[in-house]
Amino acid sequence: MASKIVVIGAVKGQFAGVFEKISKLQSKNGFSFATVVGDLFADPLAATAEHDKAISSLLDGSIVVPLPTYFTVGKHALPQKVTERLDKGGEICPNLYFLGKRSTTKTSEGIRIVALGGSLDPNVTAGLSKDKYLPFHTEGDAKSLHGANTADILLTSCWPSSIQTGSKIMIPDQAEEPVTEKCIADLCATLKPRYHFSTSPDFFYEREPFFHQPKEDQPDVKPITRFLSLASFDNPGKQKWLYAFSLDPNASPPLTLPVGTTASPLGQNYKKRQRLPDQEQAYSRFPQHDNHHRHPKRHKQPPPTPAECFFCLSNPNLATHLVTSIATDTYLTTAKGPLSTASTFPSLNYPAHILIIPLTHSPTLDTIPDSATRDSTYKEMQRYRSALHAMVVEKSSGALGAVTWEVSRAGGIHVHWQFLPVPAELVRKGLVEAAFQVEAENEKYPLFQRKEIGDGSGEKSDFFRVWIWVPEQQHQSNGSAKDDGSNNNPTPTTNLANEKGKGKGKETSLVLPLTPAFRFNLQFGRQVMAKLLGLEGRFDWKDCLQAQAEETAHADAFKAAFKKFDFSLEEG
Repeated sequence: MASKIVVIGAVKGQFAGVFEKISKLQSKNGFSFATVVGDLFADPLAATAEHDKAISSLLDGSIVVPLPTYFTVGKHALPQKVTERLDKGGEICPNLYFLGKRSTTKTSEGIRIVALGGSLDPNVTAGLSKDKYLPFHTEGDAKSLHGANTADILLTSCWPSSIQTGSKIMIPDQAEEPVTEKCIADLCATLKPRYHFSTSPDFFYEREPFFHQPKEDQPDVKPITRFLSLASFDNPGKQKWLYAFSLDPNASPPLTLPVGTTASPLGQNYKKRQRLPDQEQAYSRFPQHDNHHRHPKRHKQPPPTPAECFFCLSNPNLATHLVTSIATDTYLTTAKGPLSTASTFPSLNYPAHILIIPLTHSPTLDTIPDSATRDSTYKEMQRYRSALHAMVVEKSSGALGAVTWEVSRAGGIHVHWQFLPVPAELVRKGLVEAAFQVEAENEKYPLFQRKEIGDGSGEKSDFFRVWIWVPEQQHQSNGSAKDDGSNNNPTPTTNLANEKGKGKGKETSLVLPLTPAFRFNLQFGRQVMAKLLGLEGRFDWKDCLQAQAEETAHADAFKAAFKKFDFSLEEG
């Protein structure tokens, strides 16, 4: 279903005038949301007392934002009053949402917005920018967003280089030439957004649509991008500072190119969408959280924001070299301080302690606001788990099963699943289930319940959940499969996993209700598996930290092994 959207040029602190006009338009058009491209706030270095008063009025709700409105960093730093409000984890004001400087947001309408605010920082030549509010980004920031794979809307403060190549539309005479960046051109060429919006203070510019080269598996489909640059609200020439349009994120690219469409001006080396060779940089999502037009709850001691969360891709300090796969609603990363080592499972030759993480910043699956996103996230996490099952079965010739555990707490920060291989014979002998049951008894926890609870929405309390999976047993001519690191591996089994990455096998789901009646050890799952695998010295992940070079090598080894089963590569 198509959504009506309005894009606003640089506001520069004139909130009352802008939102009054938007309110009138909203009453007639019923827009789903608005986005601001350029500076929402005035330059702090040139701000007047009136600007400061306007910010106070915005923050206290005196100025009404009439519809959900997203903004990012423009060409100036955010004002101190605003950054202080953001750092406290509170909302800026009703209906106003900060995307983050480099971010990917999936709205409740299913529209994916990728944003890169600021301009290229001349003082930083590598890596990601650390300050989330200053108007500078790095080439690493731009490259990290390649992992978003696609975008419906791309927002950038600067223009992509070469955007005017092949165009008959000229910028106005005597207009200042916009700043362009090659890294933004590369980003646009990679994501192939339906719309790319930027800003030009004194003029409006709309280039002819341009098409990207088709993918090899869809030779007749040429994605189309429309590039537009909006003038500022107060521009003297009364140039266009608003742009309204309708967008259906599920619509396929047209088979017939619109009249006037040109070839992409962004380079000819993108016949096939480029991924980061090792995906060492992850993209930040809304700020890598799914915005669903819900106002965040206020807390006396607010939990980490997405920009501070260790599991959110918007965190500028995220260990991006650990990220191994990014799909639509979830991503995979190798564990920091893994329980297992490269020698724990000799047939794998890498730790294989993997985290399956939703892109949405939410303490539990059940608290993801949008039901469609909640459902798709759970299904995609299960799809990743099945793909991991298939991988360990093939690599170990059926000698390995797997355990996946989850701590679901309303007071948590960012829900995730931890995946770890386990010798299949331990599962078949009932030793894995017994280990969890016995450890719970030792800790004086309640009894585990054997049941399947889906995304957990039917549970009345917090819970710890563990899935214990074993591949279906195959008859072996030379005895049972053993993952003992020798070269005498059994004859490879067949039909243990199909080519779509779904491991065949049997599974037990155990659920432990968590109540205020007892204090639960958040490392319980790791503690059980450490004892079971003889890794008692690795209870605490902080005691198992590796050098970045070793982390990168293990992540690369896992990606190479998982590539055959990684459905995100097929769908990008």
